[in-house]
Amino acid sequence: MSALLRQCAAGLRLLLVATVVLGIGYPMAIWGVSRLPGLVAHAEGSQIVADGRVVGSSLIGIDPVSEDPARDPYFHTRPSASAEGPLGPGDPATSGGSNLGGFNGDLLAAVQERRSAIAAREGVAPDAVPADAVTASASGVDPHISPAYAELQASRVARVTGLSLAEVHRLIAGCEEGGLVSPSAVNVTTLNVAVHRAAR
Repeated sequence: MSALLRQCAAGLRLLLVATVVLGIGYPMAIWGVSRLPGLVAHAEGSQIVADGRVVGSSLIGIDPVSEDPARDPYFHTRPSASAEGPLGPGDPATSGGSNLGGFNGDLLAAVQERRSAIAAREGVAPDAVPADAVTASASGVDPHISPAYAELQASRVARVTGLSLAEVHRLIAGCEEGGLVSPSAVNVTTLNVAVHRAAR
């Protein structure tokens, strides 16, 4: 009986030590590391703060919806497979692609519909619409678009917001990422916040 009690006591001590070390010590150490300079923003979800409140994350692209489509002041993300219409907006809580192949009839029809809608919105010929504007990303919440798609939208944004085209181009350049190993891309979420600040 005493051997059984000793084993139970040893097991209980091990449980208590493991609980303190793994249940309290390890999480606190990880939390402490996340507070190091340079890591805090990433640990909190790469939040974007505007006017003293969190307006989004630089890692998640949410296609904005204008109250008046004729006066749309926003840059738009790539289409989302979770969107009900051809251009969106998609559901940011749902991540995933359509899983349709490149020769699928439904996908080809959606691409043509998106191309026509974007060409009409931007006032350009359908051939001027870049490929990333009409194809959904694998995640459906990619915040990045090509510089070509951002430039396509620049004239409309400048006209609606009252900013000069040169100022809009400067904002686009300020939100470009990548370029060394990966192709340059424009973060739409941070770009729309920058446009909102500049247009006030």
